[in-house]
Amino acid sequence: MRIFLASYQALMLNRGGPTYKLIALRENLRKIGVEAEFFNMWDFDLKLEKTDLVHIFNTNIGTYSLAANLKLYGAKFVVNPIFFSNHSPEIIKLYRLMEAPFRKIFKRTFSDYDITKFACDNAEKVLPNTKAEGNLLIKGLGIEKNKVQVIYNGVEKRFLEADASLFQKKYGLKDFVLYVGHLGPVRKNGKNIIRALQKLDVPSVIIADILHNEEGQWCRNEIEKSKNIRLIEWLRHDDPLFASAYAACHTFILPTRYETPGRAALEAALAGANVVITPFGGTTEYFRNFAEYVNPHSVESIGKGIEKALNKKKDEELKNHIKNNFLWENIAVQTAEMYQEILRFK
Repeated sequence: MRIFLASYQALMLNRGGPTYKLIALRENLRKIGVEAEFFNMWDFDLKLEKTDLVHIFNTNIGTYSLAANLKLYGAKFVVNPIFFSNHSPEIIKLYRLMEAPFRKIFKRTFSDYDITKFACDNAEKVLPNTKAEGNLLIKGLGIEKNKVQVIYNGVEKRFLEADASLFQKKYGLKDFVLYVGHLGPVRKNGKNIIRALQKLDVPSVIIADILHNEEGQWCRNEIEKSKNIRLIEWLRHDDPLFASAYAACHTFILPTRYETPGRAALEAALAGANVVITPFGGTTEYFRNFAEYVNPHSVESIGKGIEKALNKKKDEELKNHIKNNFLWENIAVQTAEMYQEILRFK
């Protein structure tokens, strides 16, 4: 059994949640004896056998061609769609009914919904990150229920042993508010995050890749004007200082438009931080009642959520919940069992 992990071309350039998901999953699959590797589009001699399986992450325009060609060549694949919509399943279904006549006229026109549905319909298994995502796929896009199997995202165990003193010694900061992620994409809600931190005027740290677009420049300018916000533009994900930042902060914030479910929040929680996060995208299935949920469209709501988290002592409840349910070493075992089940019956 060989497993090929695949995604869109810019995955490693983006350095987002899916990037580190593939890296961590491959590492942990190998630890339990699974032959897992990244799909290499430049491997001219690649031949997919009956005992091989391709695992596609993100069912979007960037992976459509791969899914279509795997289907043409009879190769087996599974998909982790990473799918979210602000619309209800009923609205998605209605939208697809309304666009159906246009698809007949404009035959080479595809919506995001079409692309996701195509990949899911032709996959051996559909692997949403949450039950909420699975519900959207089944009721909104009409994906077969018996194909859908929820496999939750994981988090690396090393964050459990993060040493807060490394960050404290280098930057002279502790018990601050921390945001880790991109700034510039609208989904990341950088403007409201920065506005909320400016109003609170509490010591804050932002570790971010800032995009070279209008919103990214706005975020950079506002941070430079803010005396209470320290910007660290980028740290390697495997740098001990990165994990140390999570352990040194008091409260980690991720009040974005949505998260599925927010890799950085899982890492921060495992390192012992209090968490303030968006309720959208399936986050409640991971953080339960251990986090503060805020309205990402309201600066006031974000601010109140941060204040509430800061007024609570850090405890072990969320940390233990994440440790007991979402470590990659356990998620990898569940994933390997799913692979074996597919290849056993095909």
